[in-house]
Amino acid sequence: MEASFWDGKRAPGVSDTIDLSQYNAVVEVIESAFQRYADRAAFTSINFTLTYRQIDEYSAAFAAYLQNHTSLQPGDRIAIQMPNILQFPIAMYGALRAGFVVVNTNPLYTEREMLHQFNDSGAKALVCMDVFARSVQNIKDQTGLKHIIVTSLADMLPFPKRNIINAVAKHVKKMVPAYHLPEAIPFRQALAQGSKAKPFTPNYARDPNDTIILQYTGGTTGVAKGAELTNRNLVANMMQARAMLSQVDSNGQRIKPDTGVKVVAPLPLYHIYSFTVHLMALFELGDHSILIANPRDTSMFIRMIKPHQLTGFIGLNTLFVSLLNDPEFAKCDFSQLKLTLSGGTALVENTAKRWEALTGCGVSEAYGLTECSPAVCMNPTGGLERMGTVGQAVPGTALKCIDDQGNEVAVGERGELCVKGPQVMKGYWNRPEATTDSFTADGEWLRTGDVAVIDEDGFVKIVDRIKDMILVSGFNVYPNEIEDVVAGHPAVENCAAIGVPDEKTGEAVKLFVVSTDPNLSKDDIRAYCRDKMTGYKIPRHVEFRSELPMTPVGKILRRELKDEEAKKQASS
Repeated sequence: MEASFWDGKRAPGVSDTIDLSQYNAVVEVIESAFQRYADRAAFTSINFTLTYRQIDEYSAAFAAYLQNHTSLQPGDRIAIQMPNILQFPIAMYGALRAGFVVVNTNPLYTEREMLHQFNDSGAKALVCMDVFARSVQNIKDQTGLKHIIVTSLADMLPFPKRNIINAVAKHVKKMVPAYHLPEAIPFRQALAQGSKAKPFTPNYARDPNDTIILQYTGGTTGVAKGAELTNRNLVANMMQARAMLSQVDSNGQRIKPDTGVKVVAPLPLYHIYSFTVHLMALFELGDHSILIANPRDTSMFIRMIKPHQLTGFIGLNTLFVSLLNDPEFAKCDFSQLKLTLSGGTALVENTAKRWEALTGCGVSEAYGLTECSPAVCMNPTGGLERMGTVGQAVPGTALKCIDDQGNEVAVGERGELCVKGPQVMKGYWNRPEATTDSFTADGEWLRTGDVAVIDEDGFVKIVDRIKDMILVSGFNVYPNEIEDVVAGHPAVENCAAIGVPDEKTGEAVKLFVVSTDPNLSKDDIRAYCRDKMTGYKIPRHVEFRSELPMTPVGKILRRELKDEEAKKQASS
């Protein structure tokens, strides 16, 4: 590679700035894409593709249904709880076009987790899959939900494929547990009613500072909070991603073609990483996303992508490992693969090397957090990736590292990473104190809770985490929540949760338990957790102890437990 291809600062073709004047609102981005790319493929799910024109028509019908057949008013919150299926972009774009705030909800949440999110957000409507409807039935009366729309896996597929898949799913009762929600409206019925109603009124939030997404996170610690993401936040992050993807090679050619490329979408769209990449940045570029509903089913995943010549692959370390370990993955066509982006959790060097050896495409690791919509840093591609770093700040973003007193440290020194830029959230929904605590004293910089080193070229290396958050396959897990749940077990006297290194998921939850019952087992603890927490939060490791390290005032010292585990790792 020619030396002139890399100037030691920005990769060629990547601007240092972005122009926020192009769009004031996310819906303007959506409408523009509908007009410019009408006949292009937009999303594929279960080997069926909808064009931009079809997504436009369906989402307009859904918007019309919400405006004409519900009591929702502009600004009301509507929760969307689905995996990666065609109904997701239709419902999301339709809700935003009709003027509502979207609450992205993990479909794997337990009833306890759903109840908190629906009530905290004040959601008045919910769009969910029939698989989760029984849980909705069980908690509905404890929420403010007024309207429920239920969809089935294959609802947007053509006849007879739709009927066959849905019939099989309902026949296998474990796939679709019986539920009783007489007030619920089927998704296809909502679309039919909307298409016959008067056209929706474009009543979307137009002000750049209007909140349009509530994205739930625990922040750096504590109970799940709704990060208020505004039009400006999401438009800015979309344009920042677009700028980073504008990189050119030594011949001045775009590494990623301008438009119309195929990018696999295995990470859940309800997660802000995938949400911004596929539903915003790639959509605005006219690209085609291949939706994977269940990436854990590796064999099915590979069957879904084999028919396609992929240009881009968005994933994380856990996913890369599972694919690389399946011999069938090597039979996919990687001849057009130009971009592999990793985020959400740390990329393991061995995984990156194996991926490049098989696909011929290097992995560009990125870094972000929900509060930043999410992108903060991204590595260049085309052989310019710096292994062990999360890349440089996306355009229009300022970074600094601070010490314990809030003073900025010198280049190359460790400190808490702080972010300032147009993608930084407005704040946490109805939590002003938590919002204040997440920023520096002057209110200018978001404190990430991650310890980083920034080198002279602006590349960032994440070296530690200040707070106790655990990162499992890109998902935030908060020790407080796990401890609160486990402490409810009648035989648990005390407990503490920490994150420990895990080759597959980056980190895994380890739980230390002090019990009053010598017969209490690890399986008992996991079974208790399974009814109250989604799968990735359940402790993988459980250790029973007679006591836990504490301060004189009785606060558990998680740091001591983490230090003990680190010593074990070092000596093994």
